[in-house]
Amino acid sequence: MTDIEETVAGVKRQHNILAQLGIDPQEAYGYTVLEPLKTLRKDGVRRVADLLGLPAELTHRIPFPGPALAARIVGEVTPERLNTVREATAIVEEELADTGAFQYLAVPAQRSGYGDPGKQAGIRPDHCGSLYESVDARTASATELPWKKLNRLCERITQIPGVNRCLYDLTPKPPATVEYI
Repeated sequence: MTDIEETVAGVKRQHNILAQLGIDPQEAYGYTVLEPLKTLRKDGVRRVADLLGLPAELTHRIPFPGPALAARIVGEVTPERLNTVREATAIVEEELADTGAFQYLAVPAQRSGYGDPGKQAGIRPDHCGSLYESVDARTASATELPWKKLNRLCERITQIPGVNRCLYDLTPKPPATVEYI
């Protein structure tokens, strides 16, 4: 439902709403897409999963962007950037698993020289991350973390080859979204 609401409101395009991609499934594939749970938000889907007895390690884990790791890469998606975001994601998920936050992720920012809008200056590609408090993903706010945890996270992420910076995004949703592309 959040995807549908954000699409209708013009907040962002959704990868999983075929009409936004210009695809009519009946015309393109010969079938109609049935989505009996499409009006449920993430908390509602989790309640249904619990009622069905699905394992909590699947149903109550942090949401992962639909287009996978590529949605976390600002700029060109390359094998090197995918490997870097995989490694940073593993660190972020390990370090922040005990926070109880709704969602947390690592996002590699694109490195370049000074003056390029939306890019960081540095000798190695940069990274930023976010940790969000939410119930249904319609709105979210940054989770307050102790300095010690933020510092440890930064130390570990900047040890990844090619990473020279670790930023913590405090921007709430809205005006931002959780994805970076």
